[in-house]
Amino acid sequence: MLGGSEILHKMKVKAGLAPSGSETGKGKIKMAERKVRHGYYLLKGKSNHPMEDYLVAEYRQVGDNDLGLFAIFDGHLGHDVPDFLQKHLFDNILNEPDFWTNMDSAIKKAYILTDEKILEKAVELGRGGSTSVTAILINGIQLVVANIGDSRAVICKNGEAKQLSVDHEPNSERKYIEEKGGFVSNFPGDVPRVDGQLAVARAFGDRSLKKHLSSEPDIIDEITDENTDFLILASDGLWKVMSNQEAVDAIKDIKDPRAAAKHLADEAVVKKSKDDISCIVVKFE
Repeated sequence: MLGGSEILHKMKVKAGLAPSGSETGKGKIKMAERKVRHGYYLLKGKSNHPMEDYLVAEYRQVGDNDLGLFAIFDGHLGHDVPDFLQKHLFDNILNEPDFWTNMDSAIKKAYILTDEKILEKAVELGRGGSTSVTAILINGIQLVVANIGDSRAVICKNGEAKQLSVDHEPNSERKYIEEKGGFVSNFPGDVPRVDGQLAVARAFGDRSLKKHLSSEPDIIDEITDENTDFLILASDGLWKVMSNQEAVDAIKDIKDPRAAAKHLADEAVVKKSKDDISCIVVKFE
C-alpha cells in the first residue's frame, strides 16, 4: 500500500512535473512472517536541466504472492523515457506469460519489449534514454535484480556489501559495440563514451545510438535470510562518489529506511556529487 508521500509523488509525475528540490517517502508490509520496510529520497543535482531521476517503490499482491517492486530510472537528455519506464516497465514484466515459470527470461523479454515501445514512441518521448535497476522481492524471501546501465543495487548481509547489478561501462562492452559498427571514445579528462556521446553501454531509448547499444539486462537472483540487513538501489549520482561498502557503512545504524536514504543522498552531496541522486533503502526485519 502506498503512503501519502508516494501518492503525491506519483501525481506530480503523471502531471508531467519533474521533481524539484527533493522528494521522499516510505512504506511497509508484512511478507511471509517477515516485515519489510522501505524509504526513498530523490535530490535534484546541480545541472541546469530538470530532474531526470524517477523511481518505483510499491507492493502488489499477485495471486497468493506478495511482491515488493522497487526501481531506479536515471534519465539522460530528458525525463520522458524514465517517466515512461516508471509507468510501464513492471506491468510489462508481470504480464509476461512465463513470469512465474521462467522469471529471468520473462524479465529479459519485458526489458527488450519495453525498449521497442520507447523507440516506437521516439517522436513523443524524444531522443533521450534511461538506465534502470529493478528489484522484485517475492514473499519477502526471493529477490530478483535486473539492470542496464550504471544504476546499482547493493545488498548488505552481516554488515558486508554485495553488489547485485552490473555496471555497463563502454570499455567493458567495447567488443559488442565495435561489432555493431560503433566505437568507444577515450578523450583525456573524460570518461569512455559510446560513439563519443553516452557514458553507459546499455540503456533504454537513445534512438540515435541504439544500433550500438544493448537493452538486455543482467539478472541476479538472491535469497534473503536472517543475515540480510537491507538493500540499496541508487542512481550513479551516489555511486560516483561512494563505494558499495561506504554506502553500507553509512546507514547500517540508521533504523528508519527513509532517513537512511536521505542520509546517503546528503553524504553524496558532501562528497561533491553534482548529479541527480535517487535512492531506495529496503530494510528486512
